[in-house]
Amino acid sequence: MKIIILGAGQVGRSVAANLSGEANDITVVDQNPTLLRELQDRFDLRTVHGHGAHPDVLQRAGAEDAHIILAVTNSDETNMIACQVAYTLFHTPTRIARVRSPGFLEHPELFATGALPINVCISPEQLVTQYILRLLEHPGSLQVLDFAGGRVRLVAVRAYEGGPLVGQALRTLYDHMPDVETRVAAIYRQDRAIEPTGDTIIEANDEVFFIAAPSHIATVMGELQRLEMPYKRLIFAGGGNIGTRLASATENDFRVKLIERDLNRSKQIAEILERTIVLHGDAADENLLREENIEDTDVFCAVTNDDEDNILSAMLAKRLGARKVMALINRPAYVELMQSGGIDVVISPQQATIGSLLKHVRRGDVVAVHSLRRGVAEAIEAIAHGDARLSKVIGRPIEKIKLPPGTTIGAIVRGPEVLMAHHDTVIQAEDHVILFLQDKHWVAEVEKLFQVPVTFL
Repeated sequence: MKIIILGAGQVGRSVAANLSGEANDITVVDQNPTLLRELQDRFDLRTVHGHGAHPDVLQRAGAEDAHIILAVTNSDETNMIACQVAYTLFHTPTRIARVRSPGFLEHPELFATGALPINVCISPEQLVTQYILRLLEHPGSLQVLDFAGGRVRLVAVRAYEGGPLVGQALRTLYDHMPDVETRVAAIYRQDRAIEPTGDTIIEANDEVFFIAAPSHIATVMGELQRLEMPYKRLIFAGGGNIGTRLASATENDFRVKLIERDLNRSKQIAEILERTIVLHGDAADENLLREENIEDTDVFCAVTNDDEDNILSAMLAKRLGARKVMALINRPAYVELMQSGGIDVVISPQQATIGSLLKHVRRGDVVAVHSLRRGVAEAIEAIAHGDARLSKVIGRPIEKIKLPPGTTIGAIVRGPEVLMAHHDTVIQAEDHVILFLQDKHWVAEVEKLFQVPVTFL
């Protein structure tokens, strides 16, 4: 597939890294030659120096026969105009734009048929906000991801000493919870993937990914760790788009405080938010955190635009007694460093965003993609089309499907029904199949399983 990525910033680089190793023809356009050289040195792709919205630059990038334009520069206006140019001059089939400004996003009619020719709008701030809200909904979770419109969730949780299931074989999970439908999709022990079987013993500090309906998540988590009390008191550090969105979404259900360093921005936020206490100050100021009773805070979430500020303020809040700390971190090297300790939950905007982009690139009818484990693993929701004669999955029990190594089918959504996958479960036409891939390099093989032969069409 021929893909043009406009913008070599954090999002553009993450997308290029994810797609370059999957037999795609990638071209990256940016005005910064240093960033382009770095990308060319690391990945097998082309680069074009220039402004992504200019027709001549898009032509040099190969827009005439490109399948997808991904406009993810730091400018909303550039991204939107680039999609317009790609549609009008080059008839590019799929046009995806990153749009950050709430002023644009509040008017969906701008992106309706007959208006701006953008197939998909991606708002990283909106995606990160939703990601954090799901974590707040399930105390103790490391990651919570939606499938099938929210009817099924994939949850990552750390197993702790003392959890009822810790030290026992995985098959006993169903003895403990006979009325709860769930499936363990993957286990990571000291960063090493372990394929779960009935004989697998859960150990303390294992990172366990399980699939369940939202109403059953707390019950399953209670088997792996001491169930945490619901959160009540929240502090958000940073009054940008993400911090303000989070405060607005939570202020009616939690006691919320927001810390913002810029005085004018603090005043603006205070006028927008109704029940949130807005504080003007530095979130890494120990005296300020003590004055605001940080030791009684359930969650301290740092979401400023500065990685270092987020790391330092979150670590300080943890040392001063905050129950749980989260930090938004853009730089991949920092993400890996902080996930090894010091901060309870590290939030990567790139990982939260990449799935929304990947689902439009995946072959076959893929309706949801989530990038996991810093991009190493992937969870996919694919639709099985065709019939038993032509499809490689329809009419076959799961144990007879030739899945790539380290790939498991966790659940099947069939109409209104959610089925946890077992070895004898038979996949039917139009089933939504949720798969977990320990190694994303096998994505192409999974895609082939769900591709519809031309003869069927």
